[in-house]
Amino acid sequence: MAGFLQQQADQFEPMRQRMVKTQIMNRGISNPAVLDAMRKVPRHLFVPKEYQDEAYNDYPLPIGYGQTISQPYIVAYMTEVIRPGSRMKALEIGTGSGYQAAILAEIVDKVYTIEIVPELAKESEERLKKLGYKNVVCKYGDGYQGWKEYAPFDLIIVTAAAETIPQPLIDQLAEDGRLVIPVGKPSAVQELQLVVKKKSKTEIKRLTFVRFVPFKRL
Repeated sequence: MAGFLQQQADQFEPMRQRMVKTQIMNRGISNPAVLDAMRKVPRHLFVPKEYQDEAYNDYPLPIGYGQTISQPYIVAYMTEVIRPGSRMKALEIGTGSGYQAAILAEIVDKVYTIEIVPELAKESEERLKKLGYKNVVCKYGDGYQGWKEYAPFDLIIVTAAAETIPQPLIDQLAEDGRLVIPVGKPSAVQELQLVVKKKSKTEIKRLTFVRFVPFKRL
């Protein structure tokens, strides 16, 4: 299987390199670790087969169950703004296909990721294991409550739009930790916000406008 995956990855290599240069670097993403992760992770293996030829294009794609895989640039941008480091522990809310978790796993020490759609939770866990990501822990559940068992987290990425920032996630953010989340109504354009915790207080920075699927609750 590994040989087959490697062969597939090689087939899409030029498209992936072009994606990083034209869609990501040309828009100002410069963190070397983020760029390396985007070059390495085989995005086409995180989308349904009928969309594999579109996997490196500049837009989100459906992954089933009313969910999407984010536009490559947005994945890179959200990853860069939380300033990931090799010794850090990250929490992701909204595993989806597992692509964002894989990008994080290439950079940080450990990734904990939660998905509320049971079918996607199962599929993404199997996919990440098959691709060899041993530093990712997946679970099915309500991401609003975070994952207290493994808190605090240096980094938190939320890949669904919430009308307000969940307090449990702020509580589980480590000192000097960074949280990025789209905030706004599900049917409208949302605002991507960065939360930074300093001396137990939070600073919120408004970054850009985005459009994400709604933050679901159990």
